Amino acid sequence: MPSTIRTTTLPSGEAVQVLGQGTWKMGEDIRRRADEVNALKLGLDLGITLIDTAEMYASGGAEEVVAEAIAGRRDETFLVSKVLPSNASRAGVQRACENSLKRLR
Repeated sequence: MPSTIRTTTLPSGEAVQVLGQGTWKMGEDIRRRADEVNALKLGLDLGITLIDTAEMYASGGAEEVVAEAIAGRRDETFLVSKVLPSNASRAGVQRACENSLKRLR
């Protein structure tokens, strides 16, 4: 389905949607996992390709939900994530990103 969601252009020149799906509170309860994955997949099906997550959401559990939802669709998804303030150093950011990438597969 073609997207009609407005975009903004990053300094790199890449266009990114201004509307995305958030994952706060996802990954906290395994009993809700299938519903959370399906909600993100539906958003992708409807053209929302921006997904926002963070290492702190469910201690990385939200990133694992995202990984499941975008499996096979990574090329059509723009991910935004954040690191904890305790990881706000050069080495900490690098380590946090590497751990996030593992959870995001």
